[in-house]
Amino acid sequence: MSRRAVVIGAGLAGMLAAAAVSPAVDEVIVLDRDDLPEGPEHRKGLPQGRHAHLLMAGGLAAMEQLLPGADLRRRLLDRGAREISLGQDMVVRTPEGWFRRWRHPGPRMISCSRALLDWVVREVVRERTGADILKAHAVGLLGGARRVHGVRVAADGNEAGTGAGTGAGAGTGAELAAGTGAGAGAELAADLVADLVVDASGRGSRVVRWLDALGVSGIRERTVDAGLVNATRIYRTPAGAERFPLTMVQSDPYVGRPGRSGMVMPIEGDRWMVSLGGTRGGEPPADPEGFLRYTLDLPDPIVGRLISGAEPLTGIHLSRSTSNVRRYLEKARDWPEGLVVLGDALATFNPAYGQGMSVAALGARVLREELRQAGPTAPGLARRVQRGVAGPVEAAWAVAVGQDIWYPGSRGGRRGPAERLVTAYSRRLTKAATGSYPAAAALWDVTSLTAGPARLLRPGTLLATLNGPLLPPAPRPPLTEAEQKILRVLDHTTE
Repeated sequence: MSRRAVVIGAGLAGMLAAAAVSPAVDEVIVLDRDDLPEGPEHRKGLPQGRHAHLLMAGGLAAMEQLLPGADLRRRLLDRGAREISLGQDMVVRTPEGWFRRWRHPGPRMISCSRALLDWVVREVVRERTGADILKAHAVGLLGGARRVHGVRVAADGNEAGTGAGTGAGAGTGAELAAGTGAGAGAELAADLVADLVVDASGRGSRVVRWLDALGVSGIRERTVDAGLVNATRIYRTPAGAERFPLTMVQSDPYVGRPGRSGMVMPIEGDRWMVSLGGTRGGEPPADPEGFLRYTLDLPDPIVGRLISGAEPLTGIHLSRSTSNVRRYLEKARDWPEGLVVLGDALATFNPAYGQGMSVAALGARVLREELRQAGPTAPGLARRVQRGVAGPVEAAWAVAVGQDIWYPGSRGGRRGPAERLVTAYSRRLTKAATGSYPAAAALWDVTSLTAGPARLLRPGTLLATLNGPLLPPAPRPPLTEAEQKILRVLDHTTE
C-alpha cells in the first residue's frame, strides 16, 4: 500500500522534514504559498530572511545526518559560504567583556545568507528524495481528534474553508499541481490525504486553530517579546578584508537600558552582511546616516569603524518579527496520530541568539529516528516525536528567554528567584569565558548546540565558573596586527 507524507512549508524546516520522512514513505509532497526562487534569492514568505543567520555546528551535523553523502558543508562553502571557528575567527564583545581568541578552534559554524542556505538545502532535498514542491495554501487538517489523515488546501491566498474536514473528494499531488483536484478554481483546490502531515509552516502557523477545529484544545502558548527590531544592510567586502573575522558587539540586558547590538558577518559573493538589533526603546533606524551613527554609539564602535569605509550595496531592511513564541504541544492532554509540528511552527526564538535553524534541524532528526524505528503509521509516533523535539526547543528557549526578560519593556517574561539564579550563573560563566578556556569551551558547546544545558553543570565547568577569568580583561578588540591595520584603513569616522 502506497504511503504519502505531506509537509506544510518549503522553508528550511519543511525541506529538512521532507528529508526525514522520505525513507519511510513512497511519496512526499511539500506545500508552500510562495513562488520559490531558482537561486539564492530572498522570498516574500520569510521576512526575517534578509537578516543575519548563523548555522551552528549542532544544526549542521543534524543536517548532514538527514542528508547522508550530500556533503552539505562542502556545497555551501563551494558557493561562497564561510566557515567560522568560534574560538579563532570571531571578535566578540559581550556584556562581560571581550572574548579572547584561542589557539583551539572550538566548534565551527557556517556564515552565509539565509537565501543561499535555503536554496542549497532545497536543491539537495529535491535531488535526494524526489519530493514534489507544490504552490498551494494549506488551510486546515483533515481528520479528527484521534487521527489526522490529510490537509485541506485552498486556492492560493484563499482563507475560506479553514478548519477540519472529512477528506471527501481528496486530490492527488499531480491533481494539485495541475489545478484539477476537487473544487479547483473555486474555494478548494483539493483535500490531500496523507499518512503523515508535518506542519513546518513557520512563525505564522495556524496549527493551534486547526487543532481546536479537530477537537484538540487547551494548547498552552507563551510569548516573550523584548521588542527587538533588526536593521540590515549589505556591503561589498573591502579589498584586503576578505578574511577579517566575524565581528559582533552584543547587547547588554542587565543595565536597565534598551539593548543595542551590531554584527559584521561575511557572506557569499564577497559581501558583508551588517545587522543591527535594538530592543524596545532602542530600535535601529532605516536611514543610512542614522544606521552608521547607531553602530558608532554601540558599547564599542568597531562595527561602525569597519563599515564607514565600505561600499554599501543595498538599502536598509527592517524586521520586527522577532518575539520568542512557544507552543507546548508536547504537553497536550490528547494528541492526534499522523500530525507532527516542527521548526518555527512549534517555537520561534529571538534571532539574535542564532539557534532557530539548528533547532529545526535537530527536530527533523528526531522525526527521522522515530520513523526509522517504527514507521509513519505506528501508534504513538506523533506523540513521541513532539516530546522528543521538546528537548532542543527547551534548550534554545532557555538561552533566548533567559536574557530577553531583562530588557526594559520586555513582555511576557518572569523574573522570579529561579530566573535570577540562572541569570547570575550565566553571567558568571560568560565573565569567566573572557579569560578561561574551559569556561569558553563549555559556552561554545551549548550555544552551538553540540551539547545540552547539562554541559554547564559538569564539575570542570562549575570549577571554571567559580574561579572566574584566569587572564586579565582584554582592554580592546583582540585583533592581529594585520587586522588592526585593516581597521585603521577602513575607519573614516574621523574625517
